[in-house]
Amino acid sequence: MSKTDALPAVQPDPRRWKALIFIGLAQLMVVLDATIVNIALPSAQKDLGITDGNRQWVITAYALAFGGLLLFGGRVADLWGRKRTFIVGLTGFALASALGGAAANTAMLLGARALQGVFGALLAPAALSLLAVMFTEAKERAKAFGIYGAIAGGGGAIGLILGGLLTEYMNWRWTFFVNIPFAVVAAVGAVMVIREPAEGRNRNRLDVPGVLLVTTGLVALVYGFTRAESDGWSSGMTIGLFVAAALLLAAFVLVESKVKAPLLPLRVVLDRNRGGVYLSLGLAVIGMFGLFLFLTYYLQIVLDYSPVLTGVAFLPMVAGMITGSTQIGARLMTRVPARYLMAPGFLLASVGMLILTQIDLDTSYPALILPGLVLMGLGMGTAFMPAMSLATHGVQPRDAGVASAMVNTSQQVGGAIGTALLNTIAASATTTWLAAHAGEATNPAAAKAVQFGGMVHGFSTAIWWSFGILALAAVLAFVLINAGRPGTGGAGEGSGEGAADANQVPVLVH
Repeated sequence: MSKTDALPAVQPDPRRWKALIFIGLAQLMVVLDATIVNIALPSAQKDLGITDGNRQWVITAYALAFGGLLLFGGRVADLWGRKRTFIVGLTGFALASALGGAAANTAMLLGARALQGVFGALLAPAALSLLAVMFTEAKERAKAFGIYGAIAGGGGAIGLILGGLLTEYMNWRWTFFVNIPFAVVAAVGAVMVIREPAEGRNRNRLDVPGVLLVTTGLVALVYGFTRAESDGWSSGMTIGLFVAAALLLAAFVLVESKVKAPLLPLRVVLDRNRGGVYLSLGLAVIGMFGLFLFLTYYLQIVLDYSPVLTGVAFLPMVAGMITGSTQIGARLMTRVPARYLMAPGFLLASVGMLILTQIDLDTSYPALILPGLVLMGLGMGTAFMPAMSLATHGVQPRDAGVASAMVNTSQQVGGAIGTALLNTIAASATTTWLAAHAGEATNPAAAKAVQFGGMVHGFSTAIWWSFGILALAAVLAFVLINAGRPGTGGAGEGSGEGAADANQVPVLVH
């Protein structure tokens, strides 16, 4: 018998379900913030006199700080304590939101967005790893991660609705101020009900060289895709950033293989199942960004929907995500291997995306957009839940925070790549289409029809790419992920270190 087998069983925390409410609320706030500001951006730009050149930085400042610091945030949670990191992250996010809402100029707004990203990078991995260490029984864990997955998947669309309501009926500043009550309630609740298991703490010193290399490497990568969108893929700045990112991340891997207490133990990502989750989920997020980005513009500009109506139009997808996550994913997770949920889930989402490639100048919402959104939501909801759970599959408790951070990192980097890649594809397709149809713009009405036709062609082309990317995510999930059904303990449970660690007990997520 190994010494890990001799460990006494840890009783589940009696307050775990109450804790889930506050962890879910914090996650909702972070996910909302990713889309709520997008709706308010035109109003904020006009009010503060932000130039077109600086406009993208309201989004990019957040993405750079969040994506670049997530691994650091995950390791801080492991070292410092997940509950403490969670509360500090909430408090800082609320203060940064207050600063953003009170912004008097461009610099103040951009600084507030960067600070939101910094504290979000502490908050997000702490929230997910708290679930990993608080829910120890397989069926309960499946249910908890089902709820968490639904929040993570549907929060972005809810942000579109809330952003539309606040911008249209109040003021763009409220898209920042609305975070404050979320953060206060979640922080007070966390202080009162969350009790983190002490044995899961990682007592090693922080890997400072690793922090510097991975942070600068990820920032260079995200910034490279941002510059590719504005300057083109072949510009010197874009190529230089990608080369720098590759060198910095390669150096990071080398350092992590040598140091005694690495920021990201390579065992976390080299496990076949966890690596499969990070890769397939990152790709799926690229595909999802295609939907959110282009369908939002299509509904508002081409079909002339208001911001509020645009948000409401996404509600069926939210309903599909919640249903897929809690009714399909959570019910089947303890009965079938994860890949038989993730691969079909991504495939179903790709079918929804395939339907949406057929949009035209006068597409019917009930006949085409609605079924596409419902299938997209059902598929992503079904896949998200086992993905969130499997992300900490087989990890030692001391690595739960950094394993959780990897899920968020794959999503943030995937989102940044998706925005730049799909925007570039759409813009190129639109330009080509307009050049071919320039002779049709014989009067103002025809010119407008040609302009909208080019826009829709660009959106449709990008959504075709999103369809292909989601289909690839399905294939990778099926091929790479071989974890068995939770509780079977068979050979399919994992590979390498992950399989051995799966017997360590109670704080693992399978």
